[in-house]
Amino acid sequence: MFVRLHHLDADYFQLLGSARASTNVGVSVSSSDKVEFIKKPGVQGLPESPNGGVKRFNRVYRQTHHDRRRCAVPKQGLNRHGFVKDHDRKQRMNNGSDGRTVKKNGGVAKFRSGIAKDLVEKASTNCSTKWLCYGGCIPSILQALETVKDLDEALRPWEESLSNKERSIILKEQSCWERALEIFEWLKKKGCYELNVIHYNIMLRILGKARKWNHVESLWDEMMSRGIMPVNSTYGTLIDVYSKGGLTEQALHWLDKMNKQGVEPDEVTMGVVIQTYKKAGEFKKAEQFFKNWSLSKTLKDEGTTSKVRTIGTLESASQPHVCLSSYTYNTLIDTYGKAGQLQEASDTFAWMLREGIIPNTVTFNTMIHICGNHGQLDEVALLMQKMEELRCPPDTRTYNILIFLHAKHNNIDKAASYFKKMKEARLEPDLVSYRTLLYALSIRHMVDEAEILVSEMDERGLEIDEFTQSALTRMYIEAGMLKKSWLWFRRFHLEGNMSSECYSANIDAYGERDHILEAEKAFLCCKERRKLSVLEFNVMIKAYGISNKYEKACQLIDSMENHGVLPDKCSYNSLIQILASADLPHKAKFYLMKMQEAQLVTDCIPYCAVISSFIKLGKLEMAEGLFEEMIGYNVQPDVVIYGVLINAFADVGNVREAVNYVNAMRNAGLPMNAIIYNSLIKLYTKVGYLEEAQEAYKMLQASEVGPDVYSSNCMIDLYSERSVVKQAEEIFESLKRKGDANEFSFAMMLCMYKKIGKFKEAFQIVQKMRELGLVTDLLSYNNVLGLYAMEGRFKDAVGTFKEMIEASIQPDDCTFKSLGAILVKCGISKQAVGKLEITRKKDPQSGLQAWKSILSSVVEVDDADTHLSCPAASFSSTVCVS
Repeated sequence: MFVRLHHLDADYFQLLGSARASTNVGVSVSSSDKVEFIKKPGVQGLPESPNGGVKRFNRVYRQTHHDRRRCAVPKQGLNRHGFVKDHDRKQRMNNGSDGRTVKKNGGVAKFRSGIAKDLVEKASTNCSTKWLCYGGCIPSILQALETVKDLDEALRPWEESLSNKERSIILKEQSCWERALEIFEWLKKKGCYELNVIHYNIMLRILGKARKWNHVESLWDEMMSRGIMPVNSTYGTLIDVYSKGGLTEQALHWLDKMNKQGVEPDEVTMGVVIQTYKKAGEFKKAEQFFKNWSLSKTLKDEGTTSKVRTIGTLESASQPHVCLSSYTYNTLIDTYGKAGQLQEASDTFAWMLREGIIPNTVTFNTMIHICGNHGQLDEVALLMQKMEELRCPPDTRTYNILIFLHAKHNNIDKAASYFKKMKEARLEPDLVSYRTLLYALSIRHMVDEAEILVSEMDERGLEIDEFTQSALTRMYIEAGMLKKSWLWFRRFHLEGNMSSECYSANIDAYGERDHILEAEKAFLCCKERRKLSVLEFNVMIKAYGISNKYEKACQLIDSMENHGVLPDKCSYNSLIQILASADLPHKAKFYLMKMQEAQLVTDCIPYCAVISSFIKLGKLEMAEGLFEEMIGYNVQPDVVIYGVLINAFADVGNVREAVNYVNAMRNAGLPMNAIIYNSLIKLYTKVGYLEEAQEAYKMLQASEVGPDVYSSNCMIDLYSERSVVKQAEEIFESLKRKGDANEFSFAMMLCMYKKIGKFKEAFQIVQKMRELGLVTDLLSYNNVLGLYAMEGRFKDAVGTFKEMIEASIQPDDCTFKSLGAILVKCGISKQAVGKLEITRKKDPQSGLQAWKSILSSVVEVDDADTHLSCPAASFSSTVCVS
């Protein structure tokens, strides 16, 4: 069950400003794994640490006496945040200007009054606003490093006065990993600076983000050799950068190393590990890791290992007495959401509330996204209501999620209303807002509404992305507005910024709707911009295939090399499939050989298409020959291609060849499937091999798929031919129970009962067939008519014959054989019936009319009268005259 938000206790939200209420840390639903450990000063919303320090995403920092020392500052009397006056700073400033010396750690740092003074003054006036928030000498140092390449020159005014904190900030603020490494090496070379674990952590993060793994490992080795012990944040940093670098296995290797070193992950590192598992799709491992961590943390905090606390094991650890930040709760909720575990996500949300942690916008966004993705729109409405009650204002992302969810659930009006509400809340729709709503409108062909949004974007100077551009091209095409679609395409083409992918998407939009001229024009536009790639050729080949322009498709692929583009696997596969489907196997084979020469054949799929095409045309020898060529190229056949060949030989009743391919398939270690068994049953039915068919049918019954109606009908046919009543009835009853019994099933059972003289059961079958409307084809009519003829129900037989003619079912020899038997039983001579047959075969139309006329005169079909009239003498003279 979901958390019913309108039943939540108001006590959960009593202290909005308390220490327990974590602030919004700015984590998004879709990218909650992008949190940086080392947050830059000045960023709002850093959670408060329980020990009174400033809790950042990497660690808890405390100001030390050493860190409080500062050099010259741009704004006299203000601390680094610019909020509180620092009376000691004025004195320090007076002691460090005009070439005078500042004592530090027993040494003397000399400032040159010329270049150094100019550099400081220039830095103070030119440094960025972002740097100014640090206060102290940091802005000047950073500006100097930005403008002066030589480190000795850039750092000379401060080289003997840099504190640990200042060194950390300098390294952290470098945007280029090479420059950061250069500064780090310079600090080491000076020999007078202490480089601690924090500095190494910063460098590990910088190098890891740049994916310079060799440098990362070298730095780790250097830490070990220097005796700098890694701490929680070190491992957290390594796990994080390797995970974000796509190296999940290596990231978890650092977790193993951390465990072996006996380092207990703190909350931040725990969050990083969960993010790593989440990114890898290992949701169960993420959950288990959190439960283990929570239980360990709970026992450690309470200082007990008593059995009373461990009875519940991990199940009770899902909600332990551990103080967590809102960021951690958000991560857990998002992880459960991505795993599809709605109940766990809702439980975590409820747990967060019970602990007195106030949900922030990120929390609500995550819950709205999860609930909406699972169709729980009522819960989404309650979440929105609760946001309003808590005065937690929705942000742009909230509205974007709502627009997406309602569009996804086909409520486009509601989606559009949230777009409007976003504006009313004085929130500017961003590119995601426009793209989401535009796509929803485009696939519904809501042209007017889409054009209004496009106008807004143009007025605001927002760039329309290529996905939206191609979606609107498709909208115009599917709305039958071909001219507008071309004007829309041409607008972006003339701007000259369309990528090859965008051209191919537009060509495909025209090609799929068989607008081949527009597709060709778009292709030429791409050629004009010299952006032709294999993508454009592939979608153009596909377009020619849809338009049945096979020669043009071949000419296009032949011309690719002239444009400096080589056909890829998709090019050849597409053309081969097109030609094979068009019953042009010889042409398809030609391009298959070219594909083979280009070493682009990696499976038997293109061979299967061409072989199937040969088989369709009855050219089994060509199909077999191509199969042998395929084997010669060491392309391994699969179950599908064996199935095609087995079925082909089953159709012609060639048991030997079919069985050879079955054996070859088994020798290759490929499992039999339902399609193969069906083909074999069809084959054995054709040649009358009951035992072999029974064996195949048993295997089919044991399979997951089970026998279909066709194979079951084949078995009924075989059993009825041999009058094996019990087995035929079992299969027939099984088909009826499943509702699969069709006209052929009933006709075969009727044929069998008629053959063995079980007329009562036969007439029951006929009655059921008529009730179900299953007397529609020649086989059924012949069986019903034959039954009436055998039982002397001549009137019903002739009535069935007339019904057959009215249904435009052409009678065959079997039909007239039954009708002839009726005439003979009515006293007509066999010679006279024989003359009727000769007349029918010479002139089918007049012969059929003769049969209808004579049957009507011999057997009077009258609803009110059931007697038979057989004027044999009159009939004989009529036949002789004709």
